Amino acid sequence: MSPVSDKRDYYEVLGVPKNAPPEEIKKAYRRIALKYHPDKNPGDKEAEEIFKEAAEAYEVLSDKERRAQYDRFGHKGVGGAPHFGSVEDIFSAFGDIFGGRGGSIFEQIFEGFAGGRGGQQRAQRGRGAHLKVDLEITLQDVADGVKRTIQIQRSEPCDDCRGSGAQPGTSPVRCTQCGGRGFVAVQQGFFAMRSTCPLCRGAGEVIERPCRACAGSGRVPKAREVSVSIPPGVEEGMQLRLSGEGEAGPHGGGRGDLFVEVHVKEHPLFRRSGEDVLLDLPVGFAQAALGAEIEVPTIKGKSQLKIPKGTQSGTTLRMRGQGLPRLDGYGVGNQLVRVLVEVPTKLTAEQNDLLRKYAALEQQNVGARQKGFWDKVKELFE
Repeated sequence: MSPVSDKRDYYEVLGVPKNAPPEEIKKAYRRIALKYHPDKNPGDKEAEEIFKEAAEAYEVLSDKERRAQYDRFGHKGVGGAPHFGSVEDIFSAFGDIFGGRGGSIFEQIFEGFAGGRGGQQRAQRGRGAHLKVDLEITLQDVADGVKRTIQIQRSEPCDDCRGSGAQPGTSPVRCTQCGGRGFVAVQQGFFAMRSTCPLCRGAGEVIERPCRACAGSGRVPKAREVSVSIPPGVEEGMQLRLSGEGEAGPHGGGRGDLFVEVHVKEHPLFRRSGEDVLLDLPVGFAQAALGAEIEVPTIKGKSQLKIPKGTQSGTTLRMRGQGLPRLDGYGVGNQLVRVLVEVPTKLTAEQNDLLRKYAALEQQNVGARQKGFWDKVKELFE
């Protein structure tokens, strides 16, 4: 996954406040996209980077769940937003804003910038589908972070036709029905309406001789290994997004993304509560009564825990800084140890005698809590 430490704040990128409603975010992105579109600023690398940066910001802030994760954890919380490799990828991803297919405001605005038919065809190629995989990790992986290699099956560009879908030695030809524009105009009274070309289905091109290896799709299934970095502090069910690791798009279109959903394997000793680690610790009666210092396990190894004198069963003791790191990288949780006082079930003769002597002393020196309980009993029944 891509490093996120040097990224600008997404709200700053779009120039909107953190409480901005979705419509304001949408308008802000559209405004930046129109201003910095690479075809409107040919050769201006800075404008192209701003265009891509705005698309990345909008991709996160336009999604309710991902925006909530970003607001809580920052860039790490969204697992690294996509880095759009080309303007075509952005067109495909945000067709709902600019129209994408079939006679839209996007086509009307950008057709002039993109040089007519060529810009239209580029937008029509389409992006590949997203993929999702589940990945199980341990609680130790949550504490340290981990890099894993996962096996996936996905569509790759066909080697024979190089993704074009046309038989080697041939090329797709311009659609005769729409003239390569991908849409046709229908006159209805005073109005002219556009609709997707029924012959080329919006591609602007037609494959007359399909590739035999991929049957004209331009794609074939292949097994691939993908490396994914799990950040420390990741939570159960969180999805990490790997940009461009999904299905290849049809006929040379951009790739979709790969979503990795993290599942944390149950630990035999520890439970998790946010950044805190919970541990049930059995101790002996004498240790709880007299106090003791015990070596206990932690997610980082072993550490000493002081059991105060007179600790009651069920008491929770805090071990500061022995929990899990926060996902945003700021701070570490604690280990919360719940003391469970064990009552022995089998006693030696000597232990039995000692406890009987102790019991006899207890009758003469009743504790404050015990005395209060029996005083209430007398009030109720005597």
